[in-house]
Amino acid sequence: MASANRIPVDKTYKIYIDGKFPRTESGRYLSLLDKKEKLIANVCRSSRKDFRNAVLAARKAQAGWAKASAYLRGQILYRIAEMLEGRAEQFVAELTMQGNTRRRAEKEVATAIDRLIYYAGWADKYQQVFSSVNPVSSSHFNFSVLEPTGVVSIIAPDDSGLIGLVSNVAPAIVGGNTVVVLASEAMPLCAISFAEVLHASDVPAGVVNVLTGLRSELTEQFASHMDVNAVAYTDSDQTTACRVQTLAAENIKHVVAREAIDWSSDSSANPYLIRDTQEVKTTWHPIGS
Repeated sequence: MASANRIPVDKTYKIYIDGKFPRTESGRYLSLLDKKEKLIANVCRSSRKDFRNAVLAARKAQAGWAKASAYLRGQILYRIAEMLEGRAEQFVAELTMQGNTRRRAEKEVATAIDRLIYYAGWADKYQQVFSSVNPVSSSHFNFSVLEPTGVVSIIAPDDSGLIGLVSNVAPAIVGGNTVVVLASEAMPLCAISFAEVLHASDVPAGVVNVLTGLRSELTEQFASHMDVNAVAYTDSDQTTACRVQTLAAENIKHVVAREAIDWSSDSSANPYLIRDTQEVKTTWHPIGS
């Protein structure tokens, strides 16, 4: 029988890199407090070295993930949804601890599950929508098809603990990209719990890497790293947006701006979010003799 006087064990939420849950290389942590200034948990304050490790893992995994069939990627996203639904009560509790009402938390978790299923359904369909056979004035077939951009760094919405992260990660990975995502600074708990769901859902190591920490320390790395092919930012801070655009230009990195979006709305889910992190490849094939 547990003693009424025992001291509870405060949880330290680790980061997620290459299919593992390491502690931050920096050894630094953030104390997450509730509205009454009571400690909820300790959260890793990720460093630039953590980000570089995550990019290495994402790059290593990208080719294999891009070669996976659309059917397999869709099945894996559906499996993530299944696992998330099985742990729904945990996510509701975490969102509630971070300031959401229970009703709003339940809606956010349900929407995140539906969002994963939505993108799982698009896995084998977006190519038909966005690819084309182009008319040309020569004896050739000319095809345009989509290919994954590669490694995508994502700065998740700060005002959303779960649905904003899911709504940005799912379309990137269903299209064959691998990602490094910076969780919400204000509500980071669900991001690492979601990484635990990914870990148990047949997602290959390195496809999704999740960091927690301060935006002021990591945004520059997300935008400037030379082995990142695209960066997506989701907040409306114009100073940050300008900085991201400037840094990304140094290696002609694709920038995806998703500002002022209500991620809980059905209108925020669409196949154009998949296309955002795709490149168009055009192929010419001769016909005739």
